[in-house]
Amino acid sequence: MIIATVFHLAFTVENLAAFEAFYTKHFGFSRARTIPLGEGKELVFLKNAGGFYFEVFPADFPRPAPAEDGDGPHYQGMRHLAFSVDDVDAKLAEMGADAVITLGPLTFDAFIPGWKTAWIKDPENNIIELTQGYKDE
Repeated sequence: MIIATVFHLAFTVENLAAFEAFYTKHFGFSRARTIPLGEGKELVFLKNAGGFYFEVFPADFPRPAPAEDGDGPHYQGMRHLAFSVDDVDAKLAEMGADAVITLGPLTFDAFIPGWKTAWIKDPENNIIELTQGYKDE
């Protein structure tokens, strides 16, 4: 069996500078590579310390539907991106005004003692989950 690992998650963004600044400041991403696409556009790869990449494309047209709130859309597709943190409340406090909370923080002690989550928006209105204390069975 050939083993596959997750390489990147691709985003199409309206404001690359705001997207890059947010993920650099709060989640440790940095620019790894830029590829010119012509007409002044570029494809940017952002990488975090864990070796995970965002592949970031410029938008060709605006979002066709309103952005979601809460924990993300409940229709077929990607719901949200999640980051594990040591302390959800401390991360929210560290992020200050950049932490636009869409849901929570909520505790899930009935399922896993110490499991806590909050959902926020990034500058492109993508939903991000901040979670602490999740454990496998």
